[in-house]
Amino acid sequence: MRWLRASGFWLLVAAIVAFSLFPFYYAIVTSLRPALLLFEPAWLPGVPTFANYATVFREQPFERNLLNSLLVATSVVAIAMAAGVTAAYALARVHFRGRGFLLAAILAVSMFPQVAILSGMFELIRMLGLYNSLAGLTLTYMVFTLPFTVWILTTFLRELPHELEEAALMDGANPWQTLTRVFLPLMRPAMATTALLAFIAAWNEFLFALTFTLTNEQRTVPVAIALMTGASRYELPWGNIMAASVIVTVPLVALVLVFQRRIVAGLTSGAVKG
Repeated sequence: MRWLRASGFWLLVAAIVAFSLFPFYYAIVTSLRPALLLFEPAWLPGVPTFANYATVFREQPFERNLLNSLLVATSVVAIAMAAGVTAAYALARVHFRGRGFLLAAILAVSMFPQVAILSGMFELIRMLGLYNSLAGLTLTYMVFTLPFTVWILTTFLRELPHELEEAALMDGANPWQTLTRVFLPLMRPAMATTALLAFIAAWNEFLFALTFTLTNEQRTVPVAIALMTGASRYELPWGNIMAASVIVTVPLVALVLVFQRRIVAGLTSGAVKG
């Protein structure tokens, strides 16, 4: 019976993996097929062609769109981590009145759907003169990135032993030194996870990027892919769309693998000895 349970478990795991990876696999297969064969289902691309990938970069400034997404996502991660770490330290380690209400308010901000605050954000971006700019996208992305960053880091900081902070204070460290020299090295697993989630959220964001950008040179990759058109207005170039989707997804997959290794290393290294 043990081998039967083990076989059932691994069959279930294989089914979940296949269900999760099949869309990406089929996107790769479709991107490597000629346009005339796209509507003939096939498990393999046959004779692969990279014409769809070349067309993506030839017909529009897709490399600029990739750079825009990279710049915006990186800026969002940097700002969110810098603000999130300091805010999390204050909310987790500093006792003051209204701390619980403030933390609940931060969480409440993330509960609003994007479309509910779209008009208000548009007026703010227009008033600041940031419409159709990467700085405007970075500012708007902080609305949904910063709340969960603060929450994750605050939860992690609360679990760290108070003896570490007391020892640092006895050694003459001020709060900033305690945060940067004691807590930051221990927070690397949580920071890696939070940075990865923030980067993916900013990289894949569509609604704000569509609303607050006007020219193709300022658009990010999700909007650039959504606005791809074929020979006529109502014709969609599925081969190009699939090729662009693969180009956008592969860096995220590589990034997840790299961050997973760092997270595992940080969790198994051990923070307190003795």
